[in-house]
Amino acid sequence: MSLRKSMVNRGLLILTCFFSFVIQLCLASKTRHFKWEVEYMYWSPDCMEGVVMGINGQFPGPTIRAVAGDTIVVELTNRLHTEGVVIHWHGIRQFGTPWADGTASISQCAINPGETFIYRYKVDKAGTYFYHGHYGMQRSAGLYGSLVVEVGEGQKEPFHYDGEFNLLLSDWWHKGSQEQEVALSSKPFRWIGEPQTLLINGRGQYNCSLAAHVTNSSSPQCQFRGNEQCSPQILHVQPHKTYRLRVSSTTALASLNLQIGNHKMVMVEADGNYIQPVAVDDLDIYSGESYSVLIHTDQDPSKNYWISVSVRGREPKTPQGLTILNYQTTSASKLPTSTPPVSPLWNDYNHSKSFSNKILALMGSPKPPTTYNRRIILLNTQNTINGFTKWAINNISLTLPPTPYLGAIKHRLSNAFDQKSPPENFPNDYDVMKPPTNTNSTYGNGVYMLEFRTTVDVILQNANALATGVSEIHPWHLHGHDFWVLGYGEGKFREKDAKRFNLKNPPLRNTAVIFPFGWTALRFVADNPGVWAFHCHIEPHLHMGMGVVFAEGVHLVKDVPNHALACGLTGKMLMSNYSHH
Repeated sequence: MSLRKSMVNRGLLILTCFFSFVIQLCLASKTRHFKWEVEYMYWSPDCMEGVVMGINGQFPGPTIRAVAGDTIVVELTNRLHTEGVVIHWHGIRQFGTPWADGTASISQCAINPGETFIYRYKVDKAGTYFYHGHYGMQRSAGLYGSLVVEVGEGQKEPFHYDGEFNLLLSDWWHKGSQEQEVALSSKPFRWIGEPQTLLINGRGQYNCSLAAHVTNSSSPQCQFRGNEQCSPQILHVQPHKTYRLRVSSTTALASLNLQIGNHKMVMVEADGNYIQPVAVDDLDIYSGESYSVLIHTDQDPSKNYWISVSVRGREPKTPQGLTILNYQTTSASKLPTSTPPVSPLWNDYNHSKSFSNKILALMGSPKPPTTYNRRIILLNTQNTINGFTKWAINNISLTLPPTPYLGAIKHRLSNAFDQKSPPENFPNDYDVMKPPTNTNSTYGNGVYMLEFRTTVDVILQNANALATGVSEIHPWHLHGHDFWVLGYGEGKFREKDAKRFNLKNPPLRNTAVIFPFGWTALRFVADNPGVWAFHCHIEPHLHMGMGVVFAEGVHLVKDVPNHALACGLTGKMLMSNYSHH
C-alpha cells in the first residue's frame, strides 16, 4: 500500500473515531424541553380548599427527571395577574449559565405577568434536587417541585436498589403568602405562626387524622375514596427488596424529622453528593436539604407501616404528616395497627447534632483545600430598623436592588448597589449568648467580591434573638456551589476551633444548619463565574433580610440573554443601545 493511501486511510479512521465519539456524546446527553405556565388556582392540599401556586394545573409542580449531562430547557410563562415570578433550580450549580439560577434581583429580573422566560441549563451531577419560587414568598404559596438527575450511561451508583420513591416535604398555612408578607413587614411585627399542616408530596390532612384509630386524636378518622387531592400518596412495596427514597425539604419554616415504622434507613446521598452509608432510625432534614436513604422491606408483609414527619427545633403546634408504606401482599386500605413513630423531643439538639456529625463524605470524594485564602464570619442576629423587626448579618439586613447584580457588575454600573464591601466579621466584644444591647440595624445591598478560584471559609455564627434565651435553627443555602462542612461548635467561634476542622472526609453539601447558640464552618472554592445568593432557607427569615451576596469572575460570564436583565438600570441601558441601533 502506498504511503499516501495509508495516510488517507489513517485520516479516515481518525475522522470516523472522532465523529463516533461526538455521536456517542450527543446520544448520551439529551436536551429536555418543558413548557410551563405558573398560575394561582384552587386546591385542597390538606383537605381544606385554598389558593395555591401551581404549574400547568398541578400542585406540587411537575417532577423533572433527567440524566447527568442533559440540558434542561424550561419555557416559563407567568400567568399570575399581579406579580412577577422566578424559579430557582436548587442544588444545580449553573456552570456557564449563572443567569438561569432563578434569583430575582441577583441573577435575573422577575418575569412579569404575561411574559415568558426561557431557562436553559445543564444538570452536570446525578442526585436528588428540587426547584422552587425565589421571589417574595412564593415558596410558601406552593411553587415547588422535584428534580431528579440520574447517573449517565455506563455509570453506576455506589449502591444497589430495586425501586425508588420521591418524598417532597413541605409545610402549609391557611393564611395566604401575601398576607404572611404583610404580617412580617408590619409595625408592630406579626409572626406568621406555625404551619397548619405538614405535606408529603403536597398532601396532608388538617381536619381529620389517618391515625385516629390508634391515637387519642380529637380529630375524626380520615375517610377517603382515593381521588381526593389530600388523600395520602401510599408507597407500594414488594417484600424482600431494597428501595431508594429520595427525600427533599422545601419547607418555608419547619425543620423536620422523618421515620418509617419498624424500618431502619441507610443514608447514602446528601444534596447530590454520595456519603458514607450510615444506618439511622430517624432522619433530621432542614429546609433546603435533600437525602437519599435505602430501606429494606424485611418486615412482616401482612402489615402496613407508618411513614411520619414531625416538627423539630420549634415547639410543635402542627400534627405529624403521615402516609403509609404498603406491602403489596396486604390491602393498601388496611391502616397500620401500631401508633405512628414518635420523633425525638423537638428541642433535643444533642440528637440533631449527633445526626449531623454522622454525615461524612464517601471515600474517594473530592477533598477540601487544606488552607483558605479568605475567611468571612457571618453573625446571625434579630434586630430592629425604625421599629420594624428584621434579621441581619453582621448588623446589615439585606434588601435587594431593582437592578440584578449580575448585569450591574458585568456592565460596571457603580450606582446600581452599595459599592462598599459588607463587614467580614463582627465586634470582638459582642456577646452571642445574650440579646443585643443595641438592637438597631441598617439596610444594605453590598456584595462580597470574591477573587476567582480562591478558597473561602465562611463561619456562620448563631446568636441570641431579641428575646432572652432564644436562638433559632437556621439552615443556610449557597447558590452556584457545593461547600465542605468542616465542623460545628458551641458558643462563639474562636481561632483554636479551626484546629478541630475535619479536612479528611467532610461532606460536600449545598445547605448546612447552624444550631442555637453555635457556629458552623464551611469551605468552598470560588470557581463559578456569576453572582450567587447565600441565605437562610427559612422563607420568613430571608424575607426579613437574612442573606448575603457573593460575586466571582463576573467578567468571564458570556451570553447573558437580554431578557434576563431587562429591568432597572440594565433595562435602561439595553433600551438605549437598542434605540441607537
